Amino acid sequence: MSGQTTTPGAFLGAIFSGRSGASLITLPWWADTIILPLLNVLVAFIVSGIAVWIIVGADPLTVGVTMIGGAFGDANAVGTTLYYATTFIFAGLAVAVAFHAGLFNIGVDGQGQIAGIGIAWACLHLGGLPWLLAIPLGMAAGMLFGAAWAFIPGYLQAKRGSHVVITTIMFNYIATALVQYLLVNVMMKPGSGEPKSELFPDSTGMPLLSDILAGIGIQLDLTLVNLAFPIALIAALLVWALIWRTRLGYAMRTVGHNQTAAVYAGISPAKIIIIAMLISGGLAGLMGANVLMGEQHRMIIDYTAGAGFIGIAVSLMGRSHPAGIVLASILFGALIQGGQELSFENPVFDKNMIVMIQGIIILFVGALETMFRPQLAALFQLFTPAGKGA
Repeated sequence: MSGQTTTPGAFLGAIFSGRSGASLITLPWWADTIILPLLNVLVAFIVSGIAVWIIVGADPLTVGVTMIGGAFGDANAVGTTLYYATTFIFAGLAVAVAFHAGLFNIGVDGQGQIAGIGIAWACLHLGGLPWLLAIPLGMAAGMLFGAAWAFIPGYLQAKRGSHVVITTIMFNYIATALVQYLLVNVMMKPGSGEPKSELFPDSTGMPLLSDILAGIGIQLDLTLVNLAFPIALIAALLVWALIWRTRLGYAMRTVGHNQTAAVYAGISPAKIIIIAMLISGGLAGLMGANVLMGEQHRMIIDYTAGAGFIGIAVSLMGRSHPAGIVLASILFGALIQGGQELSFENPVFDKNMIVMIQGIIILFVGALETMFRPQLAALFQLFTPAGKGA
C-alpha cells in the first residue's frame, strides 16, 4: 500500500463508519454494477430469513432450499421461472429506457394493460393469417397501444411541464378503469360470467419453448416459457445497442444527465422525452405478448398483476443496464415460482409472505441501494495504492 500501514482498529473504523473520504471514491464499474447489488441482495435475504424465523418460526435455510428447488429444481420449475422473468424483462427495460432520459415512468403497468386491449383486438382479427405473420402483428399492436398510452404523459411532460411521475400514476388508474369497461361492455365473451374476451385464434399463440427446442432435437419439458423469452433477450440486446451505440441513445443519456447541456449541444429535450416515452410504452406493451399470447390466449382483467411495478425494482437492481435487468428478472421470477412451491410444501407461507420478501429486496436494492457504498468505498481506499484512483 505504498508505505501505508493500517491497524485493525483503523480498518474496522473505516469500514463501519464509511468515512475517511470513502464516499468521494468512484467505485470500479464491476464493483458498482456487480458487487454492490449482490451485497444488497445478500443482506436482503439475511433480513428476510430473520423475519421468516421471527414470524413463523421456520428455519431460514430450509425455506431457502425449498424456494431454490421450487424455482430451479427441474425443467418444469425452470420453465415457469423463466416465464415470469420474461414479463419482468419487458417491464424492466421499459422503466430503464425512460430512466436513461431522466424520466421515472411509473405507468408501465397501465401501459401494459392498455396494450392488452390492442393485442386482443388484433389477435381476434388475425385468425386467417399464418403464425409467422399473426404473432408479429399481434405484438406490434400491443407495442402501438402501449406507446400511445405512454405518449400522453410524455407529451404533457415535454410541452406542458406536467411531471411524468404524477401523470403516469394517474394513467395507471385510468387504464385499469378503461380496460374493465371495455372488457365488460365491449369485448366480453357472450354468455360468460367473467370479464374476459373470446379465445384468440390458434395462429396467434406463442409457441412453447419446449416445442421449439424439440424441433431441433432437444427434449426439455419447460412449462409455460414460450417464444416471448428469446424475444425478451433480443429486446434487451436492442435496448443496449440503442442506449450505448446510437446517436439517439447518446441524446437520451445527455438529456437524462443535464437538460441544459443537452440544449447547448443542440438536442431538444422535449423531443427526446416524447421519443423515450414512446419506446418505453412500446416495451411495456410486450408484456402482453408473453402473458396473453403465450399463456392466457385471451384478454383478462389485470393480466399484468403488478408486473409493471416489479419492473421498477428490476430496473433499479439491474442498474438500468439490460444485462442486469435480465438477471434481476430471473431473480424475481424465481421468488414467485419458489414461493409457490414453498406455500405448497408449507401452507403457513402464503402469498403475503412472498410479497414481504419481495418488499425487503426492493427496499434494499431500491431505497437503500447506496447504503453500503461508503463501506465498500472504504475498502477500496484502504487497499488502493496512494495516488491511484479506484
